[in-house]
Amino acid sequence: MPRAFAEISFTPNVRAMQEQYGSAKAYAGFLGDDVERGDRLGPDEAAFITGIDGFFQATVSETGWPYVQFRGGPAGFVKVLDHRTIAYADFRGNRQYLSVGNLTGNDRVAVILVDYPNRRRLKIWGHAALVDAEDDPGLIEQLHDSSYRAKPERAVVITITATDWNCPQHIPQRFTVEEFEQQIAPLREQMAALTAENKALKTELGRANGHDHSPGAA
Repeated sequence: MPRAFAEISFTPNVRAMQEQYGSAKAYAGFLGDDVERGDRLGPDEAAFITGIDGFFQATVSETGWPYVQFRGGPAGFVKVLDHRTIAYADFRGNRQYLSVGNLTGNDRVAVILVDYPNRRRLKIWGHAALVDAEDDPGLIEQLHDSSYRAKPERAVVITITATDWNCPQHIPQRFTVEEFEQQIAPLREQMAALTAENKALKTELGRANGHDHSPGAA
């Protein structure tokens, strides 16, 4: 567990609960000076992020209420700009602008990215900046996949404060239709081969018994 995560998450109330339930000593070491910061992306995190086709994003309103939203797009729609920055094109939706409104008052954001087939989960905390499409069309072009028909209204650029790989213990294994097709493709090929082999054996057996079942046979 990185130190940056512990510094953000282990508030006095959280640490009081750790004391109460007996986990305080186990977690205290993650606040030490010798613990890895975990406030920048390495190759594993970058590869994971750019392969994701959706994530959950949490913001907080000026009334103190959290709001969690699912953001989706084609795989790779979240871009890694550098080791401390990720960004994505924010597409037009139902036009409630809850996340956008929240971020104008409090730029803190938490993101959870989940790879269900491989049961992996990455958490990111950071500060988000909103960049309107007309203010930086070059950035929008960099972030937007032209084959994806949704219209981007702005870019959301997140400066990373902390990351943490989450325990996979309770992540269910799920597949999209495309991922499932990839999983069963070898089975389909095997079934096709067995079907063809079975048909050939039936034909050969029929000929051996004096019954030619091939097309055009009398």
